[in-house]
Amino acid sequence: MPEGSGALAPARSDFVAEALNGLTAPRKSLPPKFFYDDAGCTLFGAITELPEYYPTRTELGILRDIAGDLAALVPPGAALVEYGASDEAKAAILFAALDVDAYVPIDIAHQALTALKSRLRWSHRAVALHPIAADFLAPVKLPAAIGAMPKLGFFPGSTIGNLDPPDAIAFLRQVRTTLGVCASLLIGVDLEKSPDILVPAYDDAAGVTAAFNLNMLTRLNREADADFDLDLFAHRAVWNDTAKRIEMHLESLVAQSVRVAGRTIRFRAGETIHTENSYKFSIERFAGLATRAGWHVARSWTDAERLFSVHLLS
Repeated sequence: MPEGSGALAPARSDFVAEALNGLTAPRKSLPPKFFYDDAGCTLFGAITELPEYYPTRTELGILRDIAGDLAALVPPGAALVEYGASDEAKAAILFAALDVDAYVPIDIAHQALTALKSRLRWSHRAVALHPIAADFLAPVKLPAAIGAMPKLGFFPGSTIGNLDPPDAIAFLRQVRTTLGVCASLLIGVDLEKSPDILVPAYDDAAGVTAAFNLNMLTRLNREADADFDLDLFAHRAVWNDTAKRIEMHLESLVAQSVRVAGRTIRFRAGETIHTENSYKFSIERFAGLATRAGWHVARSWTDAERLFSVHLLS
């Protein structure tokens, strides 16, 4: 999440157009990148600390455990290019384990990237910083200063699961093109497990994830001249077993009309706005996805409970 070259976020006209496009579709939706205004970034940080939300702490544990393996697999003097870099907690493990000369965090949340840059100036002065504020799903031009360095892409957090499979393949192909020949990609992938574990991770007892989801409507009220009444919408998280994904929705509790940028959007009682998917994988299914995108799975690691996995693609 995002400084550097690149746009802070979609221009207001683009933001409004994308919102209206989703809200006027037969099945209403909004893109998950809309979560990450300043309030959304703060709420997501709180989500990662919740007892129900296992992915962050599990992935951090795996990264610490495999640090020695990675040191033998990544060339010295590397540039670490992180996609979706809202903070440096996971990258810092790689800084400690690897010989990293440069760090290119890419994210859409400008304020989070600015804070990250400020912290790293003090904690990792030897690492050259090249932050890029941009939507990492779009093509990204890397800084010329890292052109000759070996490159390690880093895509933690199982964010790959937020993309529908064709989009995930397209993104992984785009990363190959961006990083160039002989680069590698270290990627976190959440694994299939019981809905009894999955659903609470996206619908916690304290209601933090609900606030995170509903904050998207607050952002639309502020940035798209909308008049959503948040009391008339509810957060819903459901497991779609056929698609192997958690779905997040905002459900209209009554029949109602909402104004967005001068347009009237009508909702039936029970109708939802689909705000996010989070696909879960087996090791084999993810390997197949990576292969279709032109990558080879060099190594895979999981935690002892097989909740989460980390893969090195080459």
